[in-house]
Amino acid sequence: MLAKIYQPSRSAMQSGQAKTHEWVLEFVPQTQKVLDPLMGWTGTADPTRQLRLSFETRDAAIAYAEQNGIAFRVFEPTPRRHILRANGYGDNFAFQRRQAWTH
Repeated sequence: MLAKIYQPSRSAMQSGQAKTHEWVLEFVPQTQKVLDPLMGWTGTADPTRQLRLSFETRDAAIAYAEQNGIAFRVFEPTPRRHILRANGYGDNFAFQRRQAWTH
């Protein structure tokens, strides 16, 4: 049973950074999903597929995995690049603005 520990990225529908500071321990699927021929539903016999644990820090997630004998792999997050544009929207409201603001 292998688990992955990572810090989730924000979704495409999210503009802020909420819920991206926690660390998640998720188990890697052991079996494939099975398609039910009658109803068309998908299912699996793997109960760990539904399990997702959240931790405040990376070290807490690692300590939990080691304490319970779970093999794990840590994925480090890529740092977010801040995009600052010259004469962007925020410059319309700058105190150093020399010309009058017009629509």
